[in-house]
Amino acid sequence: MATIKIERDKCKGCVLCVDVCPYGLICQEKAINDQGYQYVVLEDPDGRCTGCTLCAVVCPDICIEVFK
Repeated sequence: MATIKIERDKCKGCVLCVDVCPYGLICQEKAINDQGYQYVVLEDPDGRCTGCTLCAVVCPDICIEVFK
């Protein structure tokens, strides 16, 4: 099963990963991280993430690690 790990405290909330996820599994939280940004999280209760790497490739802050 594929999944991603998002480093919450490195995320600046640019939401590029939200826009690029083909299944809409990444969303922005209302909470803020240590830097004062609204970070993103993976919401994938059904295990639909395919590990396509689009989110990791588009992330300018290298906050996303993909596991296949």
